[in-house]
Amino acid sequence: MARLITRRLLLGWALLAGLMRGAAGAGQADAAGRAKGAAATAPAAPATEPARRELLVFAAASLSDALEEVGRAFTAATGVRVAASYAASSVLAKQIEAGAPADAFFSADVAWVDYLEKRGLIRPSSRRDVLRNTLVLIAPADSTLRLRIAPGFDLAGALTGGRLAIADPDSVPAGEYARAALTRLGVWSRVSDRAVRGENVRAALAYVARGEAPLGIVYRTDAQAEKRVRVVDVFPEDSHPPITYALALTARAPPKAAQLVEFLTGDAARQIFVRYGFTAPPGRRHASETETVQGVVDLRPL
Repeated sequence: MARLITRRLLLGWALLAGLMRGAAGAGQADAAGRAKGAAATAPAAPATEPARRELLVFAAASLSDALEEVGRAFTAATGVRVAASYAASSVLAKQIEAGAPADAFFSADVAWVDYLEKRGLIRPSSRRDVLRNTLVLIAPADSTLRLRIAPGFDLAGALTGGRLAIADPDSVPAGEYARAALTRLGVWSRVSDRAVRGENVRAALAYVARGEAPLGIVYRTDAQAEKRVRVVDVFPEDSHPPITYALALTARAPPKAAQLVEFLTGDAARQIFVRYGFTAPPGRRHASETETVQGVVDLRPL
């Protein structure tokens, strides 16, 4: 699966959306005067968006390693190439809202899929809850710290004057889960002013991996992917909302994108995701077992 340079891609689409809106307003002023003469001589207008042979997935940063392998397996099975842009789910949802040409959105929580669904920007029948994850407290691999997560645990003391690395709790799902867990355990008020906020969960992971923060809170899959950190302890499941990864096609996705949803919710992809530390959610997804994406593919639950 081809990786895209996320920051440049997202800023580019934001700028493009603004320029297109400005150009549309300015063009209306003199379009009527030129229309009659131009109709006979002007060449056919180019397509506003060139046809693409690949599918573009906007995916949560925590999915990057696993989704790269899943994407290669999908291409091998179908011949359809996949490119992916990774960032915080909130950032990606906003870019889809601004007009970025994503074919699928793979979010680290259901809230941002809800956000796009309310705005008519995804296909509700394609929506699936695909994966679960676990929240963990990490330290640099050479740290000897021992700390048991429990109500009122001394997280502030364990920082020994350092900072707690988390994703931004005001917008990024991993940070929201972290704040919810620490609040439920009664320690958020004692460490909130010591938090260093990453733009996504991989940024928080990097602070700890580089030794810039003595402790951090990330997903288990992130800790598993980084040899320079170790898991100190696992947060109780009931200390935060379920960490559920939701997938949906965007409203602009082509028919062939249905194959991607089918593959990502199938056995081959599940085996890869499990190897990277993800688990399957219990129960059924948002769509019924008999629903199809555009009436093309039967999508069964995991």
